[in-house]
Amino acid sequence: MCTGVLLALATLALTACGNVIYKDPTYQYSGRPIPPSGLIQRVLAAYTSNGSAGGLEILDGYRDLRSNVQDTIKSFSISGYSAPEPIQIINFPEQTTGYILSYTDGALGTINYSKESASGTAASFGANAPSAAAAPNGSIFAGAAEQSGQLIVSSNGSSYALNLPNVYRVAIDQGNSVVLAMVRNSNTLYRVVKLPATTNPVVPPGAVDCEPLLLPVLCVVPVGGTYDRPTGVSFSLDGSTAYILDSGPEYGGTTAGVTFVQMAALNINNLCIYGNPSAACPTPTNPMSSLPVANPVPVPGGVTVAVSDGTNLYLAGQQLQATGPYTGLFAGKLSLLNLSSYTVGTPISISDGIHSRILFADNDTLWIGSSECANGVRAATAATELATQGYTDQAGNYNCLTSVTLGTATPAAQIVPVVVQSNVANVASVPVDYPNTDQNQYYYGNLTGLCWIQTFGKVYTAYGGQIHIFFTGGTGYPGTLDEEDYNGNVTIQGTVLDVAYMDALTNSAN
Repeated sequence: MCTGVLLALATLALTACGNVIYKDPTYQYSGRPIPPSGLIQRVLAAYTSNGSAGGLEILDGYRDLRSNVQDTIKSFSISGYSAPEPIQIINFPEQTTGYILSYTDGALGTINYSKESASGTAASFGANAPSAAAAPNGSIFAGAAEQSGQLIVSSNGSSYALNLPNVYRVAIDQGNSVVLAMVRNSNTLYRVVKLPATTNPVVPPGAVDCEPLLLPVLCVVPVGGTYDRPTGVSFSLDGSTAYILDSGPEYGGTTAGVTFVQMAALNINNLCIYGNPSAACPTPTNPMSSLPVANPVPVPGGVTVAVSDGTNLYLAGQQLQATGPYTGLFAGKLSLLNLSSYTVGTPISISDGIHSRILFADNDTLWIGSSECANGVRAATAATELATQGYTDQAGNYNCLTSVTLGTATPAAQIVPVVVQSNVANVASVPVDYPNTDQNQYYYGNLTGLCWIQTFGKVYTAYGGQIHIFFTGGTGYPGTLDEEDYNGNVTIQGTVLDVAYMDALTNSAN
């Protein structure tokens, strides 16, 4: 009897104190407080419901849940945020801040990671804005208002609409000092220049536009150098060089490659414009970096996205097939450009499609994502293999995610997930593990979001409009390389457009 009473009292005491599942310190690394959700490894997922409504949901990236472990709270979200099509997350975990681009109205919303709430609009770029960028410290924002033909720059509460027809890509460096813009079907790169505060500002020679018209503050000017359909920018780890990604044939140009440009020449406060001398800068130096080889450096495999480890620049793109059975189609390639010798290695076959995501992850792996992957050489190979032998091998796997194992002279690439289509009895079909709502057994669809859950051996993806989780493999990590984790507990109602790791150690995890 006494024993029973004691047990009951002990149980009551535990219940009264609360069954604390998340036993974490009050503050995590970098002084970050425990947020309202109580989750400390959060993945932010941007989603839309049929393009008419959408929002931001928070997932438990440690336990792979959309609820709490007690299952008393079914889901977590960013309070106060709503947008029909939140297509892009600009993620700054070091600053505990994120920015969300709404495609429908072009609003760039600010998200406070500590409070898990929306905190206003940082800038507005007009309907159907295809690209936006933000400085990590929130001092400057840029967006491509392609419909109106304007590069919109917002700084210190003021917004400037610089006329730049067909602008569609923008970039801002991590040092908050460089704003670049790219124009569709053009071989010219543009940058933003800030004029000195004076009652009589002098417009730089060669400027495309300066705003405001009567008392200009910002100008957009061309950057001297040689470019071939520039579509993206990557910045060196030491902040000295901008790697301009020339897409070449993939975007209607001639030669894909990388143009190396000195960051000092791109600084927003630098009024010197190469090719257009002025009284303040009579002999401006060439902005292109001095290399032991010709600059730009050709990349036969193509390039639309890049990441650097300080030794190599990893370049993903597509190579136009000029000969053979698939002439006229594009094939996805990964190229390694050595940053000491400036030589490019033999391209490695990866997913086809337009490559827009690339990042390093645990276990010395590299992950690359693309979209529109079923239109290239791999899809054509699958059709040929099914017609001739009745089944496909991995050359006919046309999914949009590639994992690359580094650490060897020749990195090994694998299309993820691994699938096999078969119409013959002696070869077993290998379908995807967790089909999306279209129930396609062999193709997930476009990969539009990718983030690395650092030190936990996995990456989260927005893959075919839904969350899919893959392991990076390695001793001490959960799962084997490319193995997919069950995603039923993180499924989101709607179409997932992007993902970001809110609690990453660095801004480079996305």
